[in-house]
Amino acid sequence: MKNLSNNLTNNLTNNLTNNHQPMSLEFEFLPITAINLTPEQITQAVENSLKIKNESQQWATYLNTLALFTFKEWLTQRADFLTVNEDKCTVFQPAIANIIPAVANLQVGKFKVCLLTNDSLGDDQIIVPRAVVELPEYIAHFYVLIEVLEEQETAIVSGFLSYQQLIEKQTAANLQPETDWTYQIPVSWFTQEPNYLLLNLRCLDPNAITLPVTNNQRMQTLVSMQNELMALLPQLQLPNIQLWQVLNWEQGIAVITNIQLLNWLYNLQQQQHNHSLQNSLKDLFQLLTQPAINVGRWLWDELDELGEELSWQLLPNIAPIPALRSPVEEFQVITNQLQNRGLEIPPQARGAYHDLLLAGFPLRLYAVTWPILSESDPSWTLLLVLGTTAQNTLPAHLKLRVSDQTSILIEQKINQQQGDSYLFTRVVGNWDEKFLVSVSLVDGVELTLPPFTFYPGRSYQF
Repeated sequence: MKNLSNNLTNNLTNNLTNNHQPMSLEFEFLPITAINLTPEQITQAVENSLKIKNESQQWATYLNTLALFTFKEWLTQRADFLTVNEDKCTVFQPAIANIIPAVANLQVGKFKVCLLTNDSLGDDQIIVPRAVVELPEYIAHFYVLIEVLEEQETAIVSGFLSYQQLIEKQTAANLQPETDWTYQIPVSWFTQEPNYLLLNLRCLDPNAITLPVTNNQRMQTLVSMQNELMALLPQLQLPNIQLWQVLNWEQGIAVITNIQLLNWLYNLQQQQHNHSLQNSLKDLFQLLTQPAINVGRWLWDELDELGEELSWQLLPNIAPIPALRSPVEEFQVITNQLQNRGLEIPPQARGAYHDLLLAGFPLRLYAVTWPILSESDPSWTLLLVLGTTAQNTLPAHLKLRVSDQTSILIEQKINQQQGDSYLFTRVVGNWDEKFLVSVSLVDGVELTLPPFTFYPGRSYQF
């Protein structure tokens, strides 16, 4: 395998020099359909690939990015009426590109297309990730073979294969996957006239190629494998260790089909986990598998079923009033303190409280939420205040932890010298984000609440 960091840097330097000369083509004769790669495309491919730590995956991402540029240019030259949507394209999602060395989930018109890359004209086989053959999340209507001749800065759209043809040929040949979760597929399986692909993309009904549907048991499988995965996934911290070296295929499916787990692994290899790996992974599984309390309903002075089941109590409209000592007025005293610290709580904010018992300590958790309006990216906030039911000093070593689907966001600790009566923290997320809250003591006693989510459920006027 070529050393990506050195090879790409050298090629990039050559491409951007004014006196760059074309490299010799004496070893391979290129067809007239070959598409030249521009210095700008090579630069973009380098930048995209450097988001990956593993060298082999980094090189594959570089070639796959060039393959995507090639395919788009090829379509533009021959069928510019076809729309290309790369919003879900895996090559631009580092967490997926880090695992699946192919360009999956590329949308062309109404068809899903997967680009498979070779880096030589003479190869008689191509390596295909098992995921794009077997997992509905990544299977395509058409698989397109693109040969990227990186040294010549040229690429060729060589052929294509429909999903139906792929499965028929695989079955006839009794082709089995390799131990590294790939298939070795003969290049001869691909139709050698790629222009027929244009006819299919233009005239064929997508329903003519039946694709498997996503397994609706994915979450149940993830729940059943939770303990196994929590023990195994931290072993992937080093970028040179790949998923297939640690997990079996069934465990791999559970991970590869869950973008939150893929993001966690990507951050792990990027060394972006600053807190306990076990706590981070445990919190992620809680967020993925546990039902959430919908705090958006609080805007309507309503509790959802889970909130009612866990005995959350709604607070009235939040407005400063003289301090009293019932749970409701106590929080209004807290509100005054927060506003004195510069935290403005808008009139539309709504909250609730929940009494906890942690190792014999009676605690009270207040939660307040409100939407944050933005034309481009509306979001919501969750304000958390942890105190005691008897207005005593909080127990020593108390911690308040908040996580989202990517990592631990905050670990708030009690300041023993100041004799804190409350722990305060606030997080902000998009409307599709969830937060997990845990309260713990140093001796390992911990209580984790169901996740918090935000769906107002009605047309809300701000």
